[in-house]
Amino acid sequence: MKRIFFALLFSFFTIGSIAQIQEPVKFSAELKITSDSEAEIIFTGTIDDGWHVYSTGLPSGGPISSSITIEEIKGAETDGKLTFRGSEIKAFDKVFEINLRYFEKNVVFVQKIKITAPVYQIKGYLEYAACNEESCLPPADVSFNYTNGNVEVATGNSQTGVSGVSGLSEVGSDYWAPVIKELDNFGETFGKGDIPWMYIFITGFSGGLLALFTPCVWPIIPMTVSFFLKKNKDRKRGIRDAVTYGVSIIVIYVLLGLAITLIFGASALNALSTNAIFNILFFLMLVIFAASFFGAFEITLPSSWSTAVDSKAEKTGGLIGIFLMAFTLALVSFSCTGPIIGFLLVEVSTTGSIVAPAIGMLGFAVALALPFTFFALFPSFLKSAPKSGGWMNVVKVFLGFIELAFALKFLSVADLAYGWGILDRETFLSLWIVIFGLLGIYMLGKLKFPHDDDGTKVSIPRFFLGLFSIAFAIYMIPGLWGAPLKAISAFSPPMNTQDFNLYTKEVHAKFDDFDIGMEYAKKNGKPVMIDFTGYGCVNCRKMELAVWTDSRVSKIIDNDYILITLFVDDKRPLRQPISITENGKEITLKSIGDKWSYLQRIKFGANAQPFYILLDNDGKPLNKSYAYDESIDKYVEFLQTGLNNYKK
Repeated sequence: MKRIFFALLFSFFTIGSIAQIQEPVKFSAELKITSDSEAEIIFTGTIDDGWHVYSTGLPSGGPISSSITIEEIKGAETDGKLTFRGSEIKAFDKVFEINLRYFEKNVVFVQKIKITAPVYQIKGYLEYAACNEESCLPPADVSFNYTNGNVEVATGNSQTGVSGVSGLSEVGSDYWAPVIKELDNFGETFGKGDIPWMYIFITGFSGGLLALFTPCVWPIIPMTVSFFLKKNKDRKRGIRDAVTYGVSIIVIYVLLGLAITLIFGASALNALSTNAIFNILFFLMLVIFAASFFGAFEITLPSSWSTAVDSKAEKTGGLIGIFLMAFTLALVSFSCTGPIIGFLLVEVSTTGSIVAPAIGMLGFAVALALPFTFFALFPSFLKSAPKSGGWMNVVKVFLGFIELAFALKFLSVADLAYGWGILDRETFLSLWIVIFGLLGIYMLGKLKFPHDDDGTKVSIPRFFLGLFSIAFAIYMIPGLWGAPLKAISAFSPPMNTQDFNLYTKEVHAKFDDFDIGMEYAKKNGKPVMIDFTGYGCVNCRKMELAVWTDSRVSKIIDNDYILITLFVDDKRPLRQPISITENGKEITLKSIGDKWSYLQRIKFGANAQPFYILLDNDGKPLNKSYAYDESIDKYVEFLQTGLNNYKK
C-alpha cells in the first residue's frame, strides 16, 4: 500500500495533472459510406509514446475494454461487433494475472452499419481506456452523431465515467432560467455566504501571533530594537522610526497579498485551491517544513540576501533604510512564516474576493508588527522577555506536528476533487490520531528530537498541551466507525468517503445532477433543495455535521424535499467541453464543477459556498437563499418557509 501511494504521487509529478493537461490519446471519428446500404463508423486514434489503449473483448476482471455504445439509431442497424485494425500486442499482465491485448502508437476501431432507410440517425460514443507503466486515465469516450449522412463529429478524448451526468445540452433550458429578480423579492442579499472580512482579518492576525513564537522571528526582536535605538539618539525620533518600521512591515505584507491576487486573480486563486498539482505541492511543502522543524535539516534563504539588505539598511538613512530593515525581517523569517502565509492565502482564496488576501495579510502583518513597535517604544520591557532557547525548539517541533496534520488536508482536497480515492475518511482520521497522539507524547517529554535539550523539564503549559493533544487523539477514535466529529468536520473528508459507518443520522442527496433531480421532483410533486458545495469547502462540512444531523433538519430534508448536491469543484471532466458566453466573454466549461459553478452564477447570481436554495417544480425560488450559519432554528425556519410557500 505504501509503495502504491508513493507511486501515485510520483506519477502525478512526472506526467502532470492527469485530468487537466495530459492527452496521451487523440481520436477522430468519421462516417464512411461504402455502398448504398452499408457504412462504417471509423475511429482513428494516435497514442503517445509510453501509453497504450486496450483492445476489444478483454476478459472480465481486467481493465476496461474498448467498446461502442449506440444511444439512438433510426433507419439503420449495427452489423456485427466493434472490430479493430492495427498491430495488436498480447502480453500477460502480472497485476491482473490475465492475458491482455492492447495497441501502441496508433489504432483504428471500426463499427459496420447497415443503412435501411434514406433518412437515418446514428448517435453514440466509443469508450476506451489508456494506461502507461505508472498510471491509468479514467475511461474516456469519443462521441458521434450522424443524421442523413451529414456528419456532426464530436471528437476528442474527454474523460468521463460519471454516471447520471449528462452533457451541457441542458444549459439554457427552463430550469436554468435566471431567478435573481425573484430572489430580490424575498430580500436576498447576495454574497452573504462569503467569509466576513473581520473573520479574515482575525484569522490573519492569529497567524501573525503564531509566527511571533517561531524560531525565525523571535530572535530578530532584540536585533531590530537595538538597530533603532542605536540609529536614533533622539527619543522622539526613535519612537517615530519605530512606528514607521511597524507600518513598513504592514505595507510589505499587504502589498504581497495584493500582488498575489492581481497576478493570479481571485477566481484563479479559487481554482488553485482545488487544483491537483497545487494541493500536492503544498502538501509536500508542508511535509518538508515539518521535517525541518523536527530537526532533519535547516531551511533558510541564502544568507547573502538578508546580509545585503541589512547592510544596505545600515548605510541608507531615512525612510528607505527603515523599509529595508522591515524587508530584512520578511526575508529572514520566511522559512517559518511561509507555510503560515501560504495556508492563510489558500483559505481566503475560496471567497473569490479580490481584497480577501490583502485583508488576511493585513491582519498577519499587524500582529507581527505590534511587538517590534512596542519594544522600540518601551525598550526596558525587552529585558523581561524570555530568551530564546530550549523552549523555542519545543515551539518549533509543535508547529512541525501541526503542519504535518494540515498537510493531509491539502492532499485530501486534491483527492476529493479528482476522485482518486487515496485518502478516505478512515485513513485521514487514522493519520491524525497518530500525529496528535505523538504530539501529546512529545509535549509530555516522552519523545525527543535531535535539537531537544535532554535536561529540559516539562513546564505546566507544556503538560496541559500534551494532555489536550492526547485527549484530542482519543476524541477522534470513534470517527473510525462513523461518529460525526463536529470539531474537525471542516478538515476531514466527508462522510460519503467512509467505508465502514455505523452512524445512521446522515443526510444524503438523492441526486448529483440538477436537471435529472428537477425532473424527478416534478414527477413526484415535491419541492427541491439545491446544495451548492465543494470538496474543499470548510464551512460546507461544518453545516453538514453541525446542522444537517439535527433530527428536525434531517427529517424535513429527507421527507419533504428532493435534495440535489452539486460540487462546484468537481474536477471530473465532462464528456464534451462546451463554450458559453458570460458577461460578453467566451469561456469553456470542461469539468462537472465548471457546469455547476456556471449554474450558480447564471441562475442565482452567487458564487460562494455553502449556498442553499429552495425551488419549486418550475425552478423558481421558494425563499431567499441560506449561506453559512450554524443556527439550527434559523435553518428549520428557512426550510419550513419554503415548504409553506410551495403549498401555496
